[in-house]
Amino acid sequence: MNNLESVQAAETKLPHLILGAGGHASVLVDILRQQRTEIAGLVSPDLQVTDAVLRDSLHAIPCFADDDDVMQFQPETVVLVNGIGALPRQGLRNKLFQHFSRQGYCFASVISSQALVSPYAQLGHGVQVMPGAIIQAGAVIGDNSIINSGAIVEHDCQIGAHCHIAPGATLCGQVNVAANSFIGARAVVIQNLMIEENVVVAAGARVHRDVLAGETYI
Repeated sequence: MNNLESVQAAETKLPHLILGAGGHASVLVDILRQQRTEIAGLVSPDLQVTDAVLRDSLHAIPCFADDDDVMQFQPETVVLVNGIGALPRQGLRNKLFQHFSRQGYCFASVISSQALVSPYAQLGHGVQVMPGAIIQAGAVIGDNSIINSGAIVEHDCQIGAHCHIAPGATLCGQVNVAANSFIGARAVVIQNLMIEENVVVAAGARVHRDVLAGETYI
């Protein structure tokens, strides 16, 4: 059994508890339902617990209105799904992952059946791979990172924890993206470059040089 298969086999046996109830969460729920995964509930402090406020894909799922409600579930009885979307330099998604990991909870990796992931790629905890994404052999994806719809991560790329590779972005071979970085929609990073920590690469950018920590590349 390869890395991807072993991760999925271990996690799909337990009910999944979704943190968040917005657009990103609705896409993840759609993927999980297509895979016949049991969903234990949605947790969102901003959610009025009524079907009237939910997106269609989230109907008929139990709702919890406080992050502390997660504690109703023992860590060994559920896996969490980080349904908070990733925006540049907004750390809520990262904070939730770290907070509940310290409490002993595990985060599920959600991988669309419409994505192409090499069996020779390595995925960390809580990685999310959306429809149409491609992850090639030798790529390593860090914990809690998102490879969004149609993104391409070519061979031997290294992506750190808490990164977001936005829809349609392309990382050519052997690109290194450090933790907490954001690669915007349809950006292209040519081969062998280093994107350091906390970088934002703007949508549509063409990156031809290394990008230093904290920079915004337009």
